[in-house]
This record gives sequence, structure tokens and C-alpha cells, in this order.
Amino acid sequence: MSGQSVLIVDDEPDIRELLDITLSRMGLNTHSAENLEDAIAMVGNIQPDLCLTDMRLPDGNGISLVEYIQREHSHIPVAMITAHGSVETAISALKAGAFDFISKPIELDTLRKLVSTALQLEMDTTRAESAVDRELIGQAPAIGLLRQQISKLARSQAPVHIYGESGTGKEVVARLMHNNGPRAAGAFVAVNCGAIPHELMESELFGHLKGSFTGAQQDKIGLFQAASGGTLFLDEVADLPLQMQVKLLRAIQEKSVRPVGASEEQPTDIRLLSATHKDLAKEVAAGRFREDLYYRINVIDVSVPSLRERLQDLEELTQSILQGITGADRPRAHLDESALAALRRYHFPGNVRELENILERALALSDGERITADDLQFPSPPVAQSARHDSKAEEKTPAAAHGATEHTAAYGDLEGYLERVERDIISAALQECRWNKTATAKMLGISFRSLRYRLSKLGLED
Repeated sequence: MSGQSVLIVDDEPDIRELLDITLSRMGLNTHSAENLEDAIAMVGNIQPDLCLTDMRLPDGNGISLVEYIQREHSHIPVAMITAHGSVETAISALKAGAFDFISKPIELDTLRKLVSTALQLEMDTTRAESAVDRELIGQAPAIGLLRQQISKLARSQAPVHIYGESGTGKEVVARLMHNNGPRAAGAFVAVNCGAIPHELMESELFGHLKGSFTGAQQDKIGLFQAASGGTLFLDEVADLPLQMQVKLLRAIQEKSVRPVGASEEQPTDIRLLSATHKDLAKEVAAGRFREDLYYRINVIDVSVPSLRERLQDLEELTQSILQGITGADRPRAHLDESALAALRRYHFPGNVRELENILERALALSDGERITADDLQFPSPPVAQSARHDSKAEEKTPAAAHGATEHTAAYGDLEGYLERVERDIISAALQECRWNKTATAKMLGISFRSLRYRLSKLGLED
């Protein structure tokens, strides 16, 4: 950080002196301004690597400075100094484009971490934008907008809530924000809030001490601490029970957690990202999600489009998915026109995740290089209620009863249905090849690595 510069904007001489001494000891060059007018002039003249500004200034407020820098010098991160407990001010600053905020009285360790993180941002944003362009596949307008949002939000520490249907790639978006931001060298910890038993949730998130409850045989760090220096991604955050929502809100606001059984809180250093397929505003209205937590995690929201909204990207997506499935050790499989036409007609309730499953199954059924419409097996539409009761003859026919089961199996449990189909195909191939995995992979037209992944996923390794 030696040689980098920081502009300090505050009308209190004591605060300016404290910040100047602390930052100078970090090897940074400091410049000071007492008001908004001087700060705006100095930003243009010295082009600092970071700006620290108080909220209240004699001739205006820090939000105005944040907005000016965002508009005229967007590569310069701005951190806001707020009064203790002023959550609304902090949220307003983050919405305006502030990199992060710090509350008075200023804790020097927290300040040093904030400054160090901010100064890891590259002044030239081209590299990060190029990385997002490469990793987020598609040319649909909605994807173009999403790329812009990711590139911008990767440079911020603001909490971001990612909304989208199941299977759209919300975790992919979260990882891109992490990988292209100043915390990229830190851990990315993802947790599905709906998959943790309620009685274990506090321990999982915040950790526990040995002996704090029956079965706690040793100390355990929580996910907040595991993500220290990096990003914590709370997927399906709407599934958090109300009691846990209260504790999560406190952890976010105080930037500290208390492990189960501990008497003191421990500081945390994370960026929080969250996601859900539910409408959080409706969850708040129904009383299932706390309004104060909603505003705290939903400082900035990002919408991930469904596959139905970006069908023009279908061919590019399929090529990328097939390349990932087959790997580099065999010829790349491709879809013929009949298969592409069939995919374009499908409604994809499971979005990109379902497309991946369909292509994996189709590749296993095809000759390994060319996939036709006949190789694509879409879930059958649900049987109409009237049709289920109109024909007693069909009810008595075993084949008809089996067909009805097959038709309805995918609905309500699409992932389970697709896994059962995949498991049946691979099990049959393994038996035919006498459990020779190399021969099985060749028969299915997939790489050995891809087969090993599927065997692990489906629990067929043994």
C-alpha cells in the first residue's frame, strides 16, 4: 500500500488527526478537506486511491460527495463515516455507491481492515469486466444488464440480495461478485439456509464452544468466521426462522457474532450476499420475514433472468455445458437442428440447471457426438385432473397406472425425478460393462472424470 493516497473529509480536527496518524502508519499518503466544496476540488486534483468522508459536513453531506465521485470518478472507492447505530444513514450511503461504512467511535482495527480491502481494488476496471464477460454466458439484453451490475457491485462491500427462479444461477452471480472484487483471495462460503435444521442453525452460523450443549465435544467455528476476509453467501435466506432472523440482523449490524456458549462477541469481517427464489417483499407482508432484516440485506437487489427470458442464448449455453460435460479428452458433442428446435419449444421450469440435466441425460443416450431431438427426454406434462378420473379402464391397467406415475413424477420433485432417470441409465451401463468404469464412460459417451462425478453425486461409487 506504500505510496497510495487517501483523502480524509471531516470538519472535526481530532478525527482528521486520528485518521491521518493511523493511515500514515500504514504507509499511506493522506490529504484532508474540511468541507464538501474543498473535497470535490481535491478529488479531481489529487485522484486519491480512497476517500473517507464524514456524513455531516458544514456545507452539505457525505452522500453528495459519494454521488459526485460515482458520477465523475467511479474508479475511486468512498467509505462513509457514520454516527453509531445510524443504520439508515449507512444504507443510504451504500445505495448511493459507497464502498463501505464505518461507525463512530472509530475502531482502528476495523478501519485498517476497511482501508486494506478498499485499496486492493484495481483502479482500472477493465480486467474485472472482461472476466465477468467471459464467465457469464449469453448475449440477451437481460444478461448484458446483469454483467454491468456484477462488475459494479464486485467493487462494493454493500449487501446484495440476488433474486431469481430456482436453477437460474444465483450462486454463479454471487461467486462472480466475490471473484472479481477485493475479497477474491478470501474464502467464498455458501450455505443453503433451508437445508440446516432449525436447532443447529445458530451453531452452524455463529459457532459454539465445547460443552455448550449436548454433543458439543469441541469448539467449532461458525460460517461467519469461516468466511472471514471473504464472502458469506446465504442462499434461500427466506427460509430462516424468525428467531434466527433477529440474531442474523444483529450480527450484520454489529459486525460481530457470539458463538453458542460464549460470553463475549467476536468481530467478523465478511461481505454478505444473499439469495432466494421467493418474493421477499411478500414474505415480509405475510409476517414470515422481518422488515428490518429485509432492508438490511436488500440494500441493493439483483435479478437473474429465467431461461425463458433469454432463449436467444440457448445455443451458446448448450455448447458451453456440453464442453464442460465431455471435457477436453474427447471430441466435443453438439446438438443438431432438430434438438435445438425442440429445446426452444420447451418452457424450462428448472431453468439452466434443468438444461444441464437434460443435456447430461441426452449425451448418455446419444452416439456421443451428435445429439438429436430423439435423445432429448423432457418431463411429460401433468395429467389433467379430469383425465385421471374419467377412465376406470385405464385405472385398472398396470401400464396405464405406470404411465401416470411417470407423467407426474417430475412435478413437485423435478431434481429427484431426473436423478432417478440418470441413476437407472448409469446403473444399467455399469452392469453391462461389469463395473468397469473406463468402459462404462466410453459406452455412455462421457469422460471418465464426468462419470466419477456422477457416481459420487448419485451415491453409486461403491
